Amino acid sequence: MSLDVPRAETRPERLTAHEALQRLEHERTSRLTQLRAIEEGRADAEDQVIATQRDTVRRVLAEVEAAVARLGDGSYGICGGCSRPIPVERLEILPYTRFCVPCQRKAAG
Repeated sequence: MSLDVPRAETRPERLTAHEALQRLEHERTSRLTQLRAIEEGRADAEDQVIATQRDTVRRVLAEVEAAVARLGDGSYGICGGCSRPIPVERLEILPYTRFCVPCQRKAAG
């Protein structure tokens, strides 16, 4: 009877530049698609919901572009609050984030 237990996969501490760029490009493409759909679907109607959606998508696109710039200058994945590495799990979920969770909470509060 074997008691061997399969090892859990270990995650790297940081995303590679290539992985980060792929995630950021995916975010950019998704947000541009959303923005096009918003603008084409209700171009004649300027109600508050559509305006808010458009502004939100544009804000995220700006954050994605800023993350691409950080990738280029080597500061991608470093928290803007505490200067420590942002956990790879957070970058996988939100690849354009500038903050680790504790610093994000401080910034929001």
